[in-house]
Amino acid sequence: MRNEKDDTGTGQTKPIQINIPISEEVIRGLKVGDFVEINGTILCGRDAVLPKMVKMAEAGNDKTLMTMLRGSVIFHTAVSIAGIGPTSSNKVEIEGSIPGLSKAGVKIHLGKGALSADTMAALQTYNSVFAITPPTTAYFSSKIISQKVAMFPEEGMEALYEVTVEGFPAIIAIAHGESIFTNT
Repeated sequence: MRNEKDDTGTGQTKPIQINIPISEEVIRGLKVGDFVEINGTILCGRDAVLPKMVKMAEAGNDKTLMTMLRGSVIFHTAVSIAGIGPTSSNKVEIEGSIPGLSKAGVKIHLGKGALSADTMAALQTYNSVFAITPPTTAYFSSKIISQKVAMFPEEGMEALYEVTVEGFPAIIAIAHGESIFTNT
């Protein structure tokens, strides 16, 4: 599962291809610094919807949501006509949702910024990882195949969206108790 050198002689690293839904084994094989490309339908949400999703997951009575979360990727972003780009994952509402959503089956949380030691521990407990993306909205928009509102339409561009992507780039930033943000 390690990134391999491209055989074209360019010295470039081949990204690890990740298809959704993501298995436990795939997550166990990821390391901090791995360059990945995500393929499939990712969930996009931020401050307004992620805490609502945690409450629903903890209640456990919405089977559609639980199926949607199992093996999924959640990108911390709003979806607008301008495109998608990462928001700060260490906002209270967003970071606070990561443990509960990981427990419910989310395998990759995608955003930007450092996370707390408690959140790193929760990721490790639930065999989930945190990946970062550079803020390149136009480039990300070129990777979108389709998008639709999945839940909470009343939140407008901060509704929960399902966005189908191909070759969506990310770098694993926190995995298995290690982080690119700290030496601890």
